[in-house]
Amino acid sequence: MNEFEQMLNSVEDVKVKDVVKGEILTVDNDQATVSIVGTGVEGILTLREITNEKDVDINSFVKVGDVLDLMVIKQIVGKESEGANVYLLSLKRLAARKAWTEIEGSEGDIVTVKVLKAVKGGLSVEYNGARGFIPASMIDTYFVRDTKKFEGQEIEAKIVEINAAEQRFILNRREVIEAENLEARKEVFAALNVGDILEGKVARTTQFGAFIDLGGVDGLVHITELTHGRIQKPSDVVAVGDVVNVKILSLDAESGRISLSLKATQPGPWDGIEQKLVKGDVIDGTVKRLTDFGAFVEIFPGVEGLVHVSQISWDRVENPKDVLKAGQAVQAKVLEVRPEEERISLSIKALEEAPARTERKSNDGDARSDRNNGNKKPRRRESKPMEFNAEPAETITLADQFADLNWEDLLK
Repeated sequence: MNEFEQMLNSVEDVKVKDVVKGEILTVDNDQATVSIVGTGVEGILTLREITNEKDVDINSFVKVGDVLDLMVIKQIVGKESEGANVYLLSLKRLAARKAWTEIEGSEGDIVTVKVLKAVKGGLSVEYNGARGFIPASMIDTYFVRDTKKFEGQEIEAKIVEINAAEQRFILNRREVIEAENLEARKEVFAALNVGDILEGKVARTTQFGAFIDLGGVDGLVHITELTHGRIQKPSDVVAVGDVVNVKILSLDAESGRISLSLKATQPGPWDGIEQKLVKGDVIDGTVKRLTDFGAFVEIFPGVEGLVHVSQISWDRVENPKDVLKAGQAVQAKVLEVRPEEERISLSIKALEEAPARTERKSNDGDARSDRNNGNKKPRRRESKPMEFNAEPAETITLADQFADLNWEDLLK
């Protein structure tokens, strides 16, 4: 009877949040039956309360006969307990409580955490049983869109804030990376020079270019420096993980910026163009751009020639857009090739028959064209010289005109 009373008294001593010792009695599926030492009551320890890992075997964590420190988190009542006093126990929550105690006051420390899950706004991580959070803006030195790639990884992060009472634990990975990059940057910049050609790996791509890992620091290949031709987006040329050769265009050690060029390490489309193309060749091309003064036609990848508006048609063309459109396939004749200036002059109308000239008759009966022939000026008609009589003309004076008049009568 005394033993029974002691047992009843000991049952009352088991409360939620208590830390108890439990002996593993059985292990079945994803839970273990535990005897709470010194109380005469049992508890349940599920795999979920042992670890946050998924798809793992409970037997790799506990086995029959193990005695563990556990936290009481709930009393099971109703049908689940079948009338007995049964408690839900937790191993990981006790570890978390210990972790909160250990990390309290550790702001500024750099620790290794395990990424549990990508959540809205960042990453959920674990450090010695304590749940923490890394905001998206503090994951890396750039904005990370695909945070799921970090799931399951162990990463270093700096503790920013700890509030054990509210179980708030904020970490910053970006600061750790920035500090590492600063040291690596000093070493790398000391060994780099403008004009060097280096091997690197594509770290990531953006709308404006691709970042290349040069072994500790990243350099940017702007979209205009990826290829000699025009592209819509960097991923048309490179993909993450590609190993490429790049040329250093500029270095800014103070800001840590490195400008690179991929196309500078590759043969240019204009190299050897004089062997590929000569004056008089007839080529096939595609209209790429239209301007007020003509149309640019792509002949080879990255090589364009200009069809001036005056060379589009024999008819007068006010605007090239009235006759041609982007993407249209055309044939043209090469008028001029200037490799040193990367310029090619083309003509579409040169492949068409010139319209017939209308003729008219001149006053002297000769047939003449309405068009001037080339740059020649029209011939001027020669006028006949004026003829003069060698004999002097008869001179008539006023006296002769009034010879028959009486001067006296006129004076009256």
